[in-house]
Amino acid sequence: MKLKPITPFEPVLAAALPAGPGWIAQIKWDGVRMLCYHDGGETELINRRGNRRTMQYPELAESRSYCRAGSFILDGEVIALSGGKPSFHEVMRRDSLRSEAAVRAALPAVPVLYMVFDMLYCNGEWLLDQPLTRRQQLLGEMLLPHPHVQNVPSYTDPAQLYTAAQTNGLEGIVCKDITSVYAPGGKDKRWQKRKIIADVTAVAGGVTYRDGIVNALLFGLYDDEGKLHYIGHAGAGKMTAADWRRLTELAETLASPLMPFEAPPERSKGARWIKPELVFKIHFLEWNPSGTFRQPVIQARVDLPPSACRLEQRAFL
Repeated sequence: MKLKPITPFEPVLAAALPAGPGWIAQIKWDGVRMLCYHDGGETELINRRGNRRTMQYPELAESRSYCRAGSFILDGEVIALSGGKPSFHEVMRRDSLRSEAAVRAALPAVPVLYMVFDMLYCNGEWLLDQPLTRRQQLLGEMLLPHPHVQNVPSYTDPAQLYTAAQTNGLEGIVCKDITSVYAPGGKDKRWQKRKIIADVTAVAGGVTYRDGIVNALLFGLYDDEGKLHYIGHAGAGKMTAADWRRLTELAETLASPLMPFEAPPERSKGARWIKPELVFKIHFLEWNPSGTFRQPVIQARVDLPPSACRLEQRAFL
């Protein structure tokens, strides 16, 4: 592929919704961030970490069927539905596959949608310095009708969209400055996300066992000094029996005599420490005054570095 992958621009957490005519709002999809690159010949789907995912989503591999441009870069999110709503657990059933045979078997069981919200490159020209309004205009002109691709709609009233997202039990919304340019690898207040469903990306530093199988994980987040702070344990979630067996195998290979947390966790009796390398996305109800999460539900293991599990995720939730 001739096009060099870029790191996507990210929204920051917001304590309140922005107001004024200079903002649009979009639904925050509970999926996998994905950029689609087409250099005129080859198409690649690449996630935010720069890892190729074209094999996992063959229904999106023929990008000329959903974009009329001769060459392009699209930014969006791949989602899968459960009960009519986006489900991170469901989309990870596809994203985690590592063989073409497994992908073929999963196609009818886990259909996906590519929710496209930005266009960064079109017909040989970079659009990064163009305002969001211009990029969205081009996106609307270039996208073609396709059963697995949708142009994410934008709304001019963030408060109204937030209320609608709450009513429908969606993850949240993202508000964007209509004049904003696109800064690869950037993260600032020109894009702001307001969450409804609290979630956190945390790293496991310990495990507990039942009948020889891991049945819960002890999680932590890093501060600016690289210290890992315990935020709670979780065993409930959407993990299958096979997932827990695999975690048991991984825990054995990552076993460590050293406790990785800055202070002993409240639930340390019977726990075994592991090197903090396994990262998970977790939904929960709220933060307790102690700094631990309440009623956590493990969604899935994610392909992120432990360093991405930052303590500031507790802000505004």
